[in-house]
Amino acid sequence: MAFSGFSTAVGPLNLLPRPCHVLVLLNPRGGKGKALPLFRSHVQPLLAQADVSFTLMLTERRNHARELVRAEELGRWDALVVMSGDGLMHEVVNGLMERPDWETAIQKPLCSLPAGSGNALAASLNHYAGYEQVTNEALLTNCTRLLCSRLLAPMDLLSLQTASGLRLFSVLSLAWGFIADVDVESEKFRCLGEKRFTLGTFLRLAALRTYQGRLAYLPVETVVSKTFPSRDRVQQAQQGPVDTHLVPLEEPVPSHWTVAPEQDFVLVLALLHSHLGSEMFTAPMGRCAAGAMHLFYVRAGVSRAMLLRLFLAMEKGRHMECECPYLVYVPVVAFRLEPKDGKGVLAVDGESVVSEAVQGQVQPNCFWMVSGHVESPPSLGRQPPPSWKPQQRPALEEHP
Repeated sequence: MAFSGFSTAVGPLNLLPRPCHVLVLLNPRGGKGKALPLFRSHVQPLLAQADVSFTLMLTERRNHARELVRAEELGRWDALVVMSGDGLMHEVVNGLMERPDWETAIQKPLCSLPAGSGNALAASLNHYAGYEQVTNEALLTNCTRLLCSRLLAPMDLLSLQTASGLRLFSVLSLAWGFIADVDVESEKFRCLGEKRFTLGTFLRLAALRTYQGRLAYLPVETVVSKTFPSRDRVQQAQQGPVDTHLVPLEEPVPSHWTVAPEQDFVLVLALLHSHLGSEMFTAPMGRCAAGAMHLFYVRAGVSRAMLLRLFLAMEKGRHMECECPYLVYVPVVAFRLEPKDGKGVLAVDGESVVSEAVQGQVQPNCFWMVSGHVESPPSLGRQPPPSWKPQQRPALEEHP
């Protein structure tokens, strides 16, 4: 099944209506636990000035937002605003994709307001809008201004399949090894906000691990330079877009894929956007074309000193200038990762998942996000941005 609702190309400008009414999903325990007072002090006044009314829902537990959007009557809202870290946006997108009407539901515009410990998606949108790299309240204010400006841009999703049959979607990244370890092991330092990742990095460097596995990928240049037959036989049991570049995990990867010669890694990272945190400018080489993502991996043998140098330089996006011989970067459209014996932590959008064989491909132009950039990146194929137009909503009371 294809995205039937995405068959119509849209113009360069797509705007939320004015006035508009949004549903705000807020995690009051995210980050340092200050999301609700920050919403009242930094977000609400700007929304009032911009004629954006809202209804506020507080999440109470893990996957609460996922459950809410699965059952919500989406026609009541012009957009869904997610105020927390990257994990809550992950919940919302996967909840939308689990609905029977997923093809329509995923076209509901989304907005990211940073209030978690991991705010990579918001930092990326801040970067695309041309703002300077900032953190905390300054980043929240910038992203709120993007919402007030109402401009929408199409975004990609990373469609993932696991050996156990799980199908899920990533809005940001899949990490294995060092970065995933830091993500998961630093959870106990959540009260530190984003500084938990700095502390986690130093702790993991002190006990640096290597991980055995196999990595294969489909480089962008291969897709651009050659034409391959469509793999219609690859049908997922779950609903959602068909991953045409993937074969079943029990089969070898196609012959035109590249298999990494290394089997010992320090980390593997598949990244859709520019930032991995508000102060981690991980992909300074610019946005990938629609339908592509950044793939980084670090081979075993890198010293602690070099790895520390890379992460310190990443704050300003200077790590690629370190000329580290163990760091490999390639833009890809799909990948497969097979951890040996299930070793190492896998993290999707910063959330831990079972460590097992996993593969994924980028689904281009899947959904709309509030953004400050007008044009979407060039597409590798013929997939247009999703069609969208403001929906008629029943009259609602203005929220105070």
